[in-house]
Amino acid sequence: MTGPIRFGVIGGSGVYQMDTLSDVEEVELDTPFGKPSDAYIVGTLHGQRVAFLARHGRGHRISPTRLNQRANIYGFKMLGVEYLIAVSACGSLQERLRPGDIVIPDQIFDRTRLRGLSFFDDPDVGTDGLVVHVSVAHPFCDFLSDVCHRAVEQTDATAHLGGSFVTIEGPRFSTKAESIAFRQLGMDIIGMTTTPEAFLAREAEMSYACMAHVTDYDVWHETEEAVTVEAVIRMLMHNAQVAVEAVANAIELLADSGPSPHADALRDALITDKKAVPPEVVDRLELIVGKYFDR
Repeated sequence: MTGPIRFGVIGGSGVYQMDTLSDVEEVELDTPFGKPSDAYIVGTLHGQRVAFLARHGRGHRISPTRLNQRANIYGFKMLGVEYLIAVSACGSLQERLRPGDIVIPDQIFDRTRLRGLSFFDDPDVGTDGLVVHVSVAHPFCDFLSDVCHRAVEQTDATAHLGGSFVTIEGPRFSTKAESIAFRQLGMDIIGMTTTPEAFLAREAEMSYACMAHVTDYDVWHETEEAVTVEAVIRMLMHNAQVAVEAVANAIELLADSGPSPHADALRDALITDKKAVPPEVVDRLELIVGKYFDR
């Protein structure tokens, strides 16, 4: 493997590989946060080097709550990724967002409770001593989201730009009461993995956007059957090829892009007096915070 890889893709449920990559190699990484979900598949697409990771591992082996999202994102950072495209399955909470549609969300509503949400609060790794308050008022990169929207429009799929994505803990699906409540709160789509993925990508100073593939109407819909694994898998198989095609379109559109708009996301986020930060913490997080410290 030679040189940094500027573009990364996280494949969600149903998207475990990218057959469009050429010159493929597998890259196994160890990070300060442990092992990622699987090996990174690195290859060439439209003349660009791209790193792909199956979020749940090939064969869908890891439950949403048990994903080592810190390791997944840090691994992309180790490879040099600046632009990260996530492919996710989701349920629709609005009539207008139909199964088979693809939503490029612009907001997240976090309803998880069991996950580590930051690189800077992991006692097992030893990151105490550095407090960081990153801004995520706009958790997705506007520039990359627009690219993803245009990329989906180039396929035959119906694309929607914007929408609020509520992340639940899982692995169970919602109760009907929960689903109705999320609708009343104004949420548009529902899934299990965008938190903390988007927040970690921002801490890693990457541009992050999501292609959310609608598989079902969750359980709120009175005239549709309640969501089942069988129904989700059936729609996932329909969506998978669209997802791969849309990602390829996005990489082509990104080929001449400059640095990530979020390359300095931590500049005003480090609140701890730098002289008080333990040197070993800076060493562990060198890829993320090293440039903000005089060494």
